[in-house]
Amino acid sequence: MIALTEIRVLNLVGAGDPALPRHLSAASGLVCCGAFIYVVADDELHLGVFNAADRAPGRLIRLFDGALPADKAARKKQKPDLEAIAQLPPFGDYDRGALLALGSGSKRNRGRGALLGLDALGAIDGAPTIIDLVPLFDDLDRRFPALNIEGAVAVGNELRLLQRAIRRHPQNAIIRYPLPAILDALATGAAIEAMAPTSIDLIDLGTIDGVPLSFTDAASLPGGGMVFTAVAEDTEDTYNDGVCLGAAIGVIAGDGTMQMLDRLDGCPKVEGVAARVESDGLRLLLVSDADDPTIPASLYATTLPNRLLGDMAIRSA
Repeated sequence: MIALTEIRVLNLVGAGDPALPRHLSAASGLVCCGAFIYVVADDELHLGVFNAADRAPGRLIRLFDGALPADKAARKKQKPDLEAIAQLPPFGDYDRGALLALGSGSKRNRGRGALLGLDALGAIDGAPTIIDLVPLFDDLDRRFPALNIEGAVAVGNELRLLQRAIRRHPQNAIIRYPLPAILDALATGAAIEAMAPTSIDLIDLGTIDGVPLSFTDAASLPGGGMVFTAVAEDTEDTYNDGVCLGAAIGVIAGDGTMQMLDRLDGCPKVEGVAARVESDGLRLLLVSDADDPTIPASLYATTLPNRLLGDMAIRSA
């Protein structure tokens, strides 16, 4: 079992607008850039920004226009379902790189993304550009019976999207695209058109009490590998929430071999992960989805020691 240490809850400063939340509750993706921690939440129109150096309340950056209803059922129906966020290398006019937040694609209205430029310190630079992901997701929808993109990560020359398993369709998938083609599309327009993946790797992570462990996020590692989070959520489809029966962290090497997969102590529904290589292993930050709008999401930390990483420890040290 892997133990997590809670670092803080994801509280937000008051923005003078009573319609805006005072915390993020459904944290679903995580990227660390310089001194900043960026968190997407699947029930918000905003990006959460937190300072890595302290526990001060974070703030919101608006990604999409409009407002979401407070009622949970109505909010679920209308939300953009931002489930993933990836840090991209420099390209086009984004000479310091950018962040790409993506909807899950599980419904037609969940096919938007937002592109945000970064400055030299890792801070957001400029207004977001809205990205139409529907053409790309329409192609994937024909390949998967229940499309649900839960993670995105740039690794080397690839953009990898993580398809999440459910009870009726228990296989996860790593969908690989050529990163230069994705960056060219982002540099020249506000849409990513349909393109064929270079490969689709089906991944079986096992089950907990008959419920498949399913991808929720990933972060890149040296040598083309990645660390990922997974949860066993007892639901039959991509729309309704279910009870979290357990969670896990795994590491996949650059050649696609599973280096480790271990359960988390307790049942935190971890949905975002960021990784930093240190001398004694991988230092991870993780965020959780409380599945309750009244409960703040939490930021956790843990270290995966080198002894758990197999060959990855040799390449990362």
